[in-house]
Amino acid sequence: MSKLPFNLMPEEQVIDTWTLLYSPPGGGKFNGKLTVTNKRLLYDAQYDVSAKGLLSEAMFAKWGSEGYLEIIKSDITDVKAEKSFLDKKAILTLSDGSKHTFN
Repeated sequence: MSKLPFNLMPEEQVIDTWTLLYSPPGGGKFNGKLTVTNKRLLYDAQYDVSAKGLLSEAMFAKWGSEGYLEIIKSDITDVKAEKSFLDKKAILTLSDGSKHTFN
């Protein structure tokens, strides 16, 4: 596995990593890597796919991270799965009421 863009906590172990889309509660859509550990969900947003302008500009103008998201597993109060013909989504509700969608 490549070097992680974050530090693991004591006794934290990586379960798996996936490349997927993330829609934050405030809007937008990001493509990046979600790493699930035994303690947290860590998302490295690599580029903003909701940016205005040419598709190639939105996808390739910036290499590297747009930002990071950390969700402590104990803050998750609900998980819903939604499936449609082409989409599979996991919608997480946190203790503050915010909803985070991973597609």
